[in-house]
Amino acid sequence: NRHCPKCQGSARAAWLAARAADLLPVPYFHLVFTLPAPLGPLALQNQRLLYGMLFRAVAATLRTIARDPRHLGADIGFLAVLHTWGQTLQHHPHLHCVVPGGGLAPDGTHWVACRPHFFLPVRVLSRRFRRTFLTLLHRAFTDGKLQCHGQLAGLADPTAWARWLQPLH
Repeated sequence: NRHCPKCQGSARAAWLAARAADLLPVPYFHLVFTLPAPLGPLALQNQRLLYGMLFRAVAATLRTIARDPRHLGADIGFLAVLHTWGQTLQHHPHLHCVVPGGGLAPDGTHWVACRPHFFLPVRVLSRRFRRTFLTLLHRAFTDGKLQCHGQLAGLADPTAWARWLQPLH
């Protein structure tokens, strides 16, 4: 049993120590990017496509804003984990991201640290993420890659699609 301190306690401690050795000596930040609730049914019908778009939109957002010299001016790395359900067991697609507090300078010669206790501006990230994700979603619709069945069948019509998507902008 992995929870038994006698059976797995030392293995767990060794694993945690090995992971801690992999960390950079910098602060880390936890960021969460969430799809709006109205997209939930569409995501359930197009899981692979929309979850992939979620990862791409988050990666593009983080990299673009972090590279901007007005914010960090560095190339960053991060770890992202997809969660599809919330604590109340409702469909709630979101990505948890763990990001080191800085990145490599564009010329790759040195580390650029973020400000203490502040990584990137939330409003800037959220606006860029929304725009990037909706662009990917619109492209998927125009390319005919989205499946719309059952309650979403009417969204196959471009006018209905645009009307349904408008509040998300």
